[in-house]
Amino acid sequence: MYALILLAIALAPGVAIGVYIYLKDHHEREPIGLLLRAFLFGFLSVVITLLISMVIEQFITIDEASLSEQAVHAFLIVALVEEFSKFIFVRGILYNNKHFNEPFDGIVYSVMVSMGFATLENVLYAFNGGMGTAIMRMFTAVPAHATFAVLMGFYLGKAKFEHKKSYYALHALGVATLFHGAYDYCLFVSWVPGIVLGALVSLVVGVWLSKKAIRIHQLASPFKNSNPDSSQPIQNEKT
Repeated sequence: MYALILLAIALAPGVAIGVYIYLKDHHEREPIGLLLRAFLFGFLSVVITLLISMVIEQFITIDEASLSEQAVHAFLIVALVEEFSKFIFVRGILYNNKHFNEPFDGIVYSVMVSMGFATLENVLYAFNGGMGTAIMRMFTAVPAHATFAVLMGFYLGKAKFEHKKSYYALHALGVATLFHGAYDYCLFVSWVPGIVLGALVSLVVGVWLSKKAIRIHQLASPFKNSNPDSSQPIQNEKT
């Protein structure tokens, strides 16, 4: 019974965030089957992350007491590798799907892949660290992954639909890596007094920017005037 409860707690935040983003797609929602594929791509991105990390660890050793080496660890070895592992599925596969037909879809697919990644990672951490770890990550690590994904998806949406400015795809990977790295760095050097608060600040700023990104792409949808009922949720958000 304990194992089932632990599994449920580990699964809950990723699934809840995925449903939340799905419901935020007010104008032209994506096929459920394709979203499930995106979620499973997140599982595969964990495997890719582990493989890349294993190779890197053969050549790079990090001194845990070094602020500069921990920066390399946080931003490059962890953040860049993880975000790249998610990015290749969104940009390489889902980006070219016919259902990726409005800017908001960049956010939807990025979040679904990221929640697949975060959910599998969460299950592994939960069964290794127990209930306390699962509950803490429910309110920290999983929402953090969601904000990285929204920011990535925001720029992928711009890359595809804003005059075909493909260089925004690099912005997508860069901004997700930047926020992910900042969040992790503050945790990796938590022995520095007060710096762990930086992770909270990074998460709060990420949530704020994510809400703005969601709103911008909702308003940019080419389908917003095609569904007479779709304007109602938008109007309600302003009140």
